[in-house]
Amino acid sequence: MVFKALHHDPDGPLLLPNAWDHASAAALAGQGFAAIGTTSLGVAAAAGLPDGHAATREETLRLARRLGGGAFLLSVDAEGGFSDDPAEVAGLARELAQAGAVGINLEDGRADGTLTPAPVHAAKIAAVKAAVPDLFVNARTDTYWLPDPRTAPEPETRHRLDAYRQAGADGVFVPGLTDPAAIQDLVAYLRPSGVPLNILYSPTGPTVPELAALGVRRVSLGSLLFRAALGAAVTAALDVRAGRDVAPAAPTYGEVQELSGGGDAAEI
Repeated sequence: MVFKALHHDPDGPLLLPNAWDHASAAALAGQGFAAIGTTSLGVAAAAGLPDGHAATREETLRLARRLGGGAFLLSVDAEGGFSDDPAEVAGLARELAQAGAVGINLEDGRADGTLTPAPVHAAKIAAVKAAVPDLFVNARTDTYWLPDPRTAPEPETRHRLDAYRQAGADGVFVPGLTDPAAIQDLVAYLRPSGVPLNILYSPTGPTVPELAALGVRRVSLGSLLFRAALGAAVTAALDVRAGRDVAPAAPTYGEVQELSGGGDAAEI
């Protein structure tokens, strides 16, 4: 499986940028990214819906159908699978695979600030792997974002990752973990299993080369690109209103049209 092999490339970790629509995915693919993820925040915000509330199942599927099977490998951020019923999550995974996705990201964080019980999340992973064995399951735990005040995050993280690996997860994801020593310890803990560790890039955390040196095998950008694009749009509007020059980094109308094969349309 090509996507799985990218997590074990000796040249370095898989850097996975996350898109929120066709144009953003096409633009990233045009810069040579072989694999692209989606961002649940971007998908939800674009639809005027909250992220992490299991509200965007149809929007997520709709985007996967637009992007899947194209020139790049697609991994879909599916929150917690939009259900705690393993059979329903497996059904979603089948639809995503049919749309052309090669990977799915499943998280155990809940909108109420708690973590899904580990056996429940493990059952979802097992159901997905039984239904679609070739779909790469990236099992995310939010122990660093939603810590239990009664315990340190390290033992709970390891407990959950063990359960998810045993359920069949192909990779594990710990967003919010940025301390280099803790990352290195977790890499060493996972090494005997061969399961790659995914870390969420943070502008205040280790760089990609530093994460590579620590043994991280996948680096996701999450919602960073969507938030940066939103911020740039607001800044441009404010610059125009204030009579300031707009930064020239924006692609031209024609370049954006080309991303969707519509280069002959009149500019508006």
